[in-house]
Amino acid sequence: MAIWKQDTSLERLNGWSRDTLMETLDIRITAVGEDWLAGTMPVDRRTHQPYGLLHGGASVALAETLGSFAALLTLDPEEEMAVGLEINANHVRGVRAGTVTGTARVLHLGRRTQVWDIRIENEQGALVCASRLTMAVVPATHARR
Repeated sequence: MAIWKQDTSLERLNGWSRDTLMETLDIRITAVGEDWLAGTMPVDRRTHQPYGLLHGGASVALAETLGSFAALLTLDPEEEMAVGLEINANHVRGVRAGTVTGTARVLHLGRRTQVWDIRIENEQGALVCASRLTMAVVPATHARR
């Protein structure tokens, strides 16, 4: 059963990234299922740390982007919005080049909190980063307009 309350077209979702960190890192939403959302990020000079590996912070940016977009899609934007409350990440494999793909899956959809599990994999499907994101659901009046 689909959990989304909004249009999940890829064009719409990727439009949210204009003039943001997501555009700078070339994070793109690539697929949406009934209760999951996936996206990619290149591993290149923009996302490397000094040793030439994928920067852990870039992985966290991908994870938070995917979980945040997914959380927002479960809400009526006229009434509520979701903001990050806590994120953790376990970096388990290095990546030097190519593209990583993250998939956000819901663990908990509550009235005031949501918890998302984000798994980031390399091009061979091996786990690169396991992340968990907790979102606070707040009234839409807190949004900057």
